[in-house]
Amino acid sequence: MLLVLAGSILTFAMVQEATVVEPHQRGSIIIEHDIDSGPVEFRTDIRVEPLVEQKFRNIVRQAYDYSCGSAALTTVLKFYLGRNLDERQVMEGLLHYGESERIVERRAFSMLDMKRLVTALGYPAGGFRASIEDLKELDHPAIVPIQHAGFKHFVVLRAIRDDRVFLADPSVGNISFTVNQFADKWDDNVLFIVFPGSEKPFDALELKEEDLRYVDDQTMTLLALQRIPEFHEATERRIQNLLERQKNNPDGSVENTRKQLFYRRN
Repeated sequence: MLLVLAGSILTFAMVQEATVVEPHQRGSIIIEHDIDSGPVEFRTDIRVEPLVEQKFRNIVRQAYDYSCGSAALTTVLKFYLGRNLDERQVMEGLLHYGESERIVERRAFSMLDMKRLVTALGYPAGGFRASIEDLKELDHPAIVPIQHAGFKHFVVLRAIRDDRVFLADPSVGNISFTVNQFADKWDDNVLFIVFPGSEKPFDALELKEEDLRYVDDQTMTLLALQRIPEFHEATERRIQNLLERQKNNPDGSVENTRKQLFYRRN
């Protein structure tokens, strides 16, 4: 009996050891193929790019919660002007040439701090007040302040195409808003531009075809309603709850409820 038990334990250990899968190197692609299904041809000319790389292509991702200004400026210096600088170097430059005491006090960089640094680097620059129509005519990327999700934030305006504003956001990556959405977020209608001077810009921030392949909000909502039953059920429950509350609210109207439903769903 003991010999049988020992043999079973030994067999289990050998099988377990034989089935341990070693971790694969980061970036490798594993393709499983049934050996009985015949030969398979493998293509080596295709590279699978992680989504995070696509989102942050040609953007310097901010290292700290408060460093969107330095990351946005580094993005412009590196991917528009071709200066090989990282965010830490730009932060140190902003602290050196900017109003260091005020920077520490407010835990943020200002456009004036940016102007002092890029002037020291030899680039003409300036802050301007503008309109949406002015932004449509811009032939340079611009750093713009926005109010988003309750916070003040610096992003890089790449361009406006087909009534859509394309931004390089140091926090979330390449994103876009409709012109109306951006106009609501744009803080004080100001922008900061670093000009290339006499040198031709590197301009990796120029819009490419893949940047224009976005899915609009209405299509996303429609797909969610069609493909995810739970989302549809949750939406129907929310509508029913609003209607029930409306019945108990004599001061409201059915039309107001319809408007409320419309804006929540869009």
